Amino acid sequence: MTRTQRGTLAVLFVAVAAFSLAQSLLIPELGPLARELGTDQSTVTWLLTAYLISASVSTPIAGRLGDAWGKDRALVVSLALLAAGSLVGALAPNVGWMIAGRALQGAGGGALPLSFGIIRDELPQEKVAQAIGVTSSLLTVGIGGGIVLAGPLVSALGFSWLFWAPFVVCSIAAIAAARVIPSSPTRTRERIQPLSPLLLAAWLLLLLVPVSRAPIWGWTSPAVLLPLAAASAMFALWARAELRATVPLVDLRAMRQRAVWTSHAIAFLIGFGLYSSSTLIPQFLQTPSSAGYGFGVTSAESGLMLIPQCLFSFVAGVSATRSARRFGSRTVVIAGALLGGVGTALIALDGSNLAGVYVGTTLIGLGTGMSMALLATLVVAAVPPEQTGIAAGTNANLRTIGGAIGSAVLTTVVTAQAADTGMPSASGYTDGFLIIAGMLIIAALVGLLVPTGRSRGRGRADDDAAADLETSQLSQSHASTI
Repeated sequence: MTRTQRGTLAVLFVAVAAFSLAQSLLIPELGPLARELGTDQSTVTWLLTAYLISASVSTPIAGRLGDAWGKDRALVVSLALLAAGSLVGALAPNVGWMIAGRALQGAGGGALPLSFGIIRDELPQEKVAQAIGVTSSLLTVGIGGGIVLAGPLVSALGFSWLFWAPFVVCSIAAIAAARVIPSSPTRTRERIQPLSPLLLAAWLLLLLVPVSRAPIWGWTSPAVLLPLAAASAMFALWARAELRATVPLVDLRAMRQRAVWTSHAIAFLIGFGLYSSSTLIPQFLQTPSSAGYGFGVTSAESGLMLIPQCLFSFVAGVSATRSARRFGSRTVVIAGALLGGVGTALIALDGSNLAGVYVGTTLIGLGTGMSMALLATLVVAAVPPEQTGIAAGTNANLRTIGGAIGSAVLTTVVTAQAADTGMPSASGYTDGFLIIAGMLIIAALVGLLVPTGRSRGRGRADDDAAADLETSQLSQSHASTI
């Protein structure tokens, strides 16, 4: 690679690390933060809800704007929004302003899919798959790393550094991206119709707000059921508008490709499992042993206990592309989902044993690292270059939506049966972990539907979802679309 290409890749690594840190640093500190701000747990959970809703709305929009205006420019804007949201959160005088800062952070959620698109535009073709795999791994590691760092960061510097840290990293990444990353070589020339993003925002808000509040309002309450019904109607209007649009925000016709819809389905299921387990495991570890389960550790200690998961996730992600060339990417994705399912089931069935927890979290790290590293590669390979941003954005968005729905469902499950102490019962956590395991196993079954091509060389290569993006036919067909 050239010096410019190496610099671009380094900036993208920092950008994704900043994005994932901003996303996850608050997860293990919600309880202590509620006490610090003098508010209740219901209110402080909006720090997660606001971020997820904002990211779900903005991610596909950022992907399409990147395809139209240039992925480099859109990435700088996304990083600037992440930095601005972090600044608002760091200076927030109360929880309301802090929630606003989190929503602004979520508006920068397009950083991840835009990074994938820039990698495809700028790097030599033989380096693309590995670079996307490492970048995807950094997302998983960053989420775990945020959980690990949160406790020590708060202990040493205070709660405001849950925002100051991502502000510093995002600001550096934004400045570096503006200086280093070249202008996008592929762009769509058509203008985006404003109706599509408005309808998208409407149905996502109508879906995610009631789902995220259902554990508090009740799943059968009118406050939940009526918005969900409205979301269904709004989704139908949005889908109709997308199918008629000259330049759709989300190319629904591409969903007909088996490589695309299977990758998106797996992203949703793994998002359900990854984000849910990232929230559930620290809570489980921090539960006092007097409750009959849990280990009574501090948030900092629970983060340190997850270091093996982060390390193995990164190692698995970095080596996933090489494994895909030998065994086929479908096989690696399936194996990763199964490992994650087995690890979560182990925690459910042997959660009272600390050794079992370590083995379980390590398997989760290996599994999610393997699967996440290849999902973006699969979907990016299945679309032409000028649709890279929106395809990767949709994939990332479905992962976020899966996480939002998973967190709401599991909160309901875990808190459904309270013990005499007022804390969730052990059976609630067992059921929650088993649900996560089930979703990851379903993801493995969906992986069986990912199309594969003929064996070649030492291993197998996927046809319209090639893991390595190395075939000359793919290059030629994409070049003809520019």
